[in-house]
Amino acid sequence: MQREVRTRYAPSPTGYMHIGNLRTALYEYLIAKSQNGKFILRIEDTDQERLVEGAVDIIYKTLKLCGLQHDEGPDIGGPYAPYVQSERKDTYLPYAKELIEKGHAYYCFCSKERLDALRKEAEEKGQTYMYDRHCLGLSKEEIEEKLKSGQPYVIRQKMPREGSTSFEDAVYGTITIENNMLEDQILIKSDGLPTYNFANVIDDHLMGITHVVRGSEYLSSTPKYNLLYDAFGWEIPVYVHLPLIVKPDGSKISKRKGDAGFHDLIEMGYLVKAIINYIALLGWSPESNQEIFSLEELVKEFNIKHISKSPSAFDMDKLRWFNAQYIRAMTPDEFYEHARPYLEKAITNKNIDLKKVSKLLQARTEVLTEIPSKVGFLNELTDYDLNIYVHKKMKTTLENSLESLKAAVPVLESIEDWNEETIHNKLLELVNQMGIKNGQLLWPIRTAITGWEVTPGGAVEIADLLGKEETLRRVHIGIERLEKALAGNC
Repeated sequence: MQREVRTRYAPSPTGYMHIGNLRTALYEYLIAKSQNGKFILRIEDTDQERLVEGAVDIIYKTLKLCGLQHDEGPDIGGPYAPYVQSERKDTYLPYAKELIEKGHAYYCFCSKERLDALRKEAEEKGQTYMYDRHCLGLSKEEIEEKLKSGQPYVIRQKMPREGSTSFEDAVYGTITIENNMLEDQILIKSDGLPTYNFANVIDDHLMGITHVVRGSEYLSSTPKYNLLYDAFGWEIPVYVHLPLIVKPDGSKISKRKGDAGFHDLIEMGYLVKAIINYIALLGWSPESNQEIFSLEELVKEFNIKHISKSPSAFDMDKLRWFNAQYIRAMTPDEFYEHARPYLEKAITNKNIDLKKVSKLLQARTEVLTEIPSKVGFLNELTDYDLNIYVHKKMKTTLENSLESLKAAVPVLESIEDWNEETIHNKLLELVNQMGIKNGQLLWPIRTAITGWEVTPGGAVEIADLLGKEETLRRVHIGIERLEKALAGNC
């Protein structure tokens, strides 16, 4: 009978949600759900010095925002609770002692000073530091004496010194590491807590984890895990090592160098669904040429066989393209809900219908944070360069712009039912009467009522937004400024 597929996302609560961390969680979710399995959340907080207050909440919030609902975890429980390593601290020491009895681990009483000296000596010789097994030769009596006297200790894994260790990875195939490269890693620290490497293996076994997903930087340490599984006689899980995510220039992504994390991207105006869609394709490709996927579609399509070995470049321009596709695909009401917080903050003119503004913006917005920069003209008419009235394609000049604005005033004043349709019809009637092109009337009007060269929407939509009184006020200002400029040119 085939085992149920069980994956786990086991982050350390250190505050920041890296893009790589999020992709790992996503792939673990997709591997489990694509095979009708379980996705487990486990908090690995044994490294107490690196813990950041509020970091666990960030993990919960991120998974919820992304739709990665876990089946078991600290907040919802499950058959293998508790799911926080610090709450399982009494679990690990008995297993470490079992390894000592089997000859696969040993007590180490070396002081920090001795270890620092060894490390310094190796550095001075240009060698890679490895523990010298000073305590491996201690007799049973010596060990018992030291334990009885309360001398601090760690428990180290005893690595084989000859031969090699191989394992199969679902992405990279057979990986072989020479055993003499493996240091006798610490399993239990002097504070009694397990190291990440040890707790990880014990918990994965006890929780029935079948697939371990992590970054390719952990490939070389995997033999250490497998030696532990073998020592206990446990079944080794399927390893899925993911390619690195790098910047377009090939360098490593780093928060310290200003590279954005998940929550940074949201603050920058990117949609969660677009981020998830893009991250899914960083290292995995579907059989088809499809690029836009919902989470449900990703679950149906996902296959470990299509994960790449090559590093993937995180390209902000490509993410921007994905974001634009998601914005275009929204209903007007959906886009308005996303745009409204930005519009409410940016538009101080309370007479403006924000929903109408939103409709104008949807096809012209790629990232939500662009919105404020597109609507400032709705608040007030600022000084502008009169040369924007001059447009070669529209065949407008300062002179004919002035004529068009003067002709538009009585027409606009005559409109009683002020709406887009009426404004449009009346202005096009005027175009026909004057025997000019549409742009020769509409470009000057749009320029006069916005003062901007580029705006979302044209003269008619913006006039409708501003209302009759404000539109006419701005047109009169435009006329005055053009008259003054042309009089000065005479």
